[in-house]
Amino acid sequence: MPSPFIRHFSFIDKSIDQLDTVLRTLHAKQDRSTRANPADTEPEAQLTPAQKKHSAGLIRVNHSGEVCAQALYQGQALTAKLPEVKSQMAKAASEEEDHLAWCQQRLNELNTQPSVLNPLWYGISLGIGASAGLISDKLSLGFVAATEDQVCQHLSHHMQSLPVDDAKSHAIIKQMHIDEAEHGAIALSAGGYDFPRPVKQAMSQVARVMTGLSYRI
Repeated sequence: MPSPFIRHFSFIDKSIDQLDTVLRTLHAKQDRSTRANPADTEPEAQLTPAQKKHSAGLIRVNHSGEVCAQALYQGQALTAKLPEVKSQMAKAASEEEDHLAWCQQRLNELNTQPSVLNPLWYGISLGIGASAGLISDKLSLGFVAATEDQVCQHLSHHMQSLPVDDAKSHAIIKQMHIDEAEHGAIALSAGGYDFPRPVKQAMSQVARVMTGLSYRI
């Protein structure tokens, strides 16, 4: 006999919950982080207008990347077949939400806004994540690993490109790099498919277009 204490969610309940998740992702607040922002202990630098604009552009790119990551993990969680895969997706998504909040705080400090293209990036990433999960958990985890590899490459470039004195942005991106590398390694060790180089190169080209647009708008 089913336990009277177990609630079974209807389609409407699940749809409302998903809509709430979408809104929380696209309108992230800086206080939603479960971990301390690594930038909080760093001093605010006196940046030139050009340096400030460049830092803002790079943080905007990373903020968009975190919107994509949230959507990717949410899509995969909707269609993943194995409970342990769902659990891994949830843990990674929680840490990505920290990144999203940190980037939002830094954008606020730099007096700029997130990319206006975030709803588009969210929709595309949600669809990719759900589709990968429908095909197989192995492909889903492999896509996570390949995506995180691309993200780490971008973060490494950003750490070199940021103004040297912008310690706050450096601290955020450094911790993001650590977390993203861990997410990718976990996805592969959990049985994720290691995508061939041509696929990763194609993903890199798409990512270059997305980052270029988010940097500007």
